Amino acid sequence: MSKIAIVQEPPVVLDRAGTLARAVEALGKAAQAGAELVVFPETYIPGYPVWIWRLRPGEDGRVFRDTYKRLLANAIDLAAGDLAPLQEAAGKHKVTVVVGYHERDADFGRTTLYNGLAVIGPDGQILNRHRKLMPTNPERMVWGLGDASGLRVVETPVGRLGALICWENLMPLSRYALYGDGVQIYCAPTYDSGDVWIASLQHIAREGGCWVLGAGAALRGADLPTDFPERARLFPDGDEWINPGDSVVVAPGGRIVAGPMRRETGLLFADIDLAAIGPARGGLDVVGHYSRPDVFQLTINRRKAPPVRFED
Repeated sequence: MSKIAIVQEPPVVLDRAGTLARAVEALGKAAQAGAELVVFPETYIPGYPVWIWRLRPGEDGRVFRDTYKRLLANAIDLAAGDLAPLQEAAGKHKVTVVVGYHERDADFGRTTLYNGLAVIGPDGQILNRHRKLMPTNPERMVWGLGDASGLRVVETPVGRLGALICWENLMPLSRYALYGDGVQIYCAPTYDSGDVWIASLQHIAREGGCWVLGAGAALRGADLPTDFPERARLFPDGDEWINPGDSVVVAPGGRIVAGPMRRETGLLFADIDLAAIGPARGGLDVVGHYSRPDVFQLTINRRKAPPVRFED
């Protein structure tokens, strides 16, 4: 039996240092309560770009340019050690962490951002990094396409852990890649919410016979910075729940055991028992006795996407 915690706290939007400090504080509270695994939402550092869903095509170019500039300045460069404060906190508290962030590959001055995710072990080392394979709709204005180099499961003290970001969880082959890799704890950091999303997570728990942890992004109008461009027009109501969060924990087989945490902030705790996985897969093991490898095969290109090279 292991205790897990999902952090449903707003980030300090567009502020990497402020958000990292908030993340370290939340991790400490979760660890003090006995959590061995702490999960943060999609692009928690420095916040999901909620404004892209409200921009007017062709008219709000300045808003996009100004916010993209700030995202670039506050994104995570793993090579530069930008996640160090959270890694140090994970090591200090001996906690495994799953965290989403805007990732910048700064080699050669590149300015492409990616929707990234890291699994940090209880020794503070990064066990896996993953970039969202397919940004959704207007998200493609912000993020490039990820590759499958991180589409895998890793061993942690709480179990074999894998993670997909938001609507990657609706991609059947992405899910199956984690099932085939023996996932026991399936993390789904997201910006999505609502009953349909929760039903999708319940389906995954039944389909995969695994624990599913949905980490939602709770955000209100007042959480946007006061100097956000055209805030009065785009986010006029500080009390508005831009996203209600809906963090949830689903047991193997599909039963909700914690949450959904809706229109509130804080930590969502649950005790998970890996022993529940075996009975859940007894009738349906999609990579075992209920698979047909003689009929279907899945090939995954896990090579990291190579950089563009120019030759004279």
